[in-house]
Amino acid sequence: MHDIVIAGAGPVGLFLACELRLAGVSVLVLEQADDPRSPLKRLPFGLRGLTAPTLEALHRRGLLDEVAALHLSKDGTANARIAAAAHWIGQPRRPAGHFAGIVFHHDRIDASKWPYRLPGRAGTSLAVEMEALERVLAARAQALGVEIRRGAGVDRIEVAHDGVGVHAGGARVEARWLVGCDGGRSTVRKASGIDFAGTEPEFTGYSVDVDIADPDMLRPGRQYTPAGMYTYTRPNTIAMVEFDGGAFHRVQPITRDHVQSVLRRVSGTDVTLSALRVATTWTDRAYQASAYRAGRVLLAGDAAHVHSPLGGQGLNLGIGDAMNLGWKLAAAVRGDAPADLLDSYERERRPVGAQVLDWSRAQVALMRPCPGSRALEAILRDLVDTRDGATYFAERVWGLALRYDLGDDHPLVGRSVPDFAFADGTSMGERLRTGNGVLVDFDARAPLRALAARCSGRVDYVACAARETLGFGAVLVRPDGIVAWAAEGAPDPDLAALATARWFGGA
Repeated sequence: MHDIVIAGAGPVGLFLACELRLAGVSVLVLEQADDPRSPLKRLPFGLRGLTAPTLEALHRRGLLDEVAALHLSKDGTANARIAAAAHWIGQPRRPAGHFAGIVFHHDRIDASKWPYRLPGRAGTSLAVEMEALERVLAARAQALGVEIRRGAGVDRIEVAHDGVGVHAGGARVEARWLVGCDGGRSTVRKASGIDFAGTEPEFTGYSVDVDIADPDMLRPGRQYTPAGMYTYTRPNTIAMVEFDGGAFHRVQPITRDHVQSVLRRVSGTDVTLSALRVATTWTDRAYQASAYRAGRVLLAGDAAHVHSPLGGQGLNLGIGDAMNLGWKLAAAVRGDAPADLLDSYERERRPVGAQVLDWSRAQVALMRPCPGSRALEAILRDLVDTRDGATYFAERVWGLALRYDLGDDHPLVGRSVPDFAFADGTSMGERLRTGNGVLVDFDARAPLRALAARCSGRVDYVACAARETLGFGAVLVRPDGIVAWAAEGAPDPDLAALATARWFGGA
């Protein structure tokens, strides 16, 4: 019997598998596709933007340098392939992100608004190729001892009080827990009886690789029109949306003639397509699971929430699910989890998912081809170009606003731990690579050392001065890098003990 079976070998399933193996539990990943490679995972369609929480997660597990090396040139700028796929990179002002295509810029952002963020290896954004990211995560998972079984999609499940029987690829496997990371049409979610509800689509989106008979008929970049929106990246890539209620999504094959007719309606031109090489459709349907857990079955990534790809937050949302769930589920498997630890996964992550869905819906509202939306767009462009406006959108788009409600009003608790640079040459991010919690004691107090010793194997004790402590005497950090307790000045050992027991149990 496996401790955990994960359905889905996308980035979320693979990252979760790495987290679970790091914590010492056995993992089997079942994937429906025989081959992980796909044109839709390669540039330009496979371009994804990683935000701060994801970059921090990769850094805290020793993966960031490998991921960044695939996508950066020697001078640290985006390599030619990434730059060609990302039409915004060559703009005169350095863009920092966008909301419904309205760009905010680095020169307007006030970083002083984030006093608990220290300079470190993880930045705020990085453009990556999906296929390359999956390759890195699969290699790490296999190096840790994860078994990945391809061509074995989950067909049905049998849930008992102490485990799950999983039927996949003509075989049945037993697991103590099952995690569905199998996408928006998740078989695991449906089989477990978890409802999926939200708002229906307003448009059909298209991403296509084409040859254009007269490319000068289309303006490059993102263009709003009376019929929808299109983004043209020379020489061959077009993304567009037509507000048809999602009528064409996955209902029939996508032909050159159909794409051409949609493009003509959306662009208002008589553009002619001479060839269609790759095409896919998508919508702005925004749905969320009513629960992230049903007994021995849990959901993460698109199995738990779907929304439009506008702003590229879906991948980051899923990686956040995996980072939050991994250590908690492993503790449940080992039997050393506090009573409600696993329940905190849904309690913390479901509100984050709901917020991203609303963020996506707001962008769709601004894109509607109507005079009201164009008027709102003009006002928002003015706001985004102010210092406060750009800072607000950066905080939301980059994921810097993330904070879990842990029942403590200290402004650092529930946030990502600053990347403290310790006097011994290590950083906070590096100290989290064991997958354990970390109790940082800047002044090496004996009571805190004894407290960490009682949680040996679950909490690492770091007694070391730092270049910048931000005024803290000690912080307790969960394995996912979230601050569980913080003390300014001399810490109270009793409060530290209460926080440690809450997240890591007794000795």
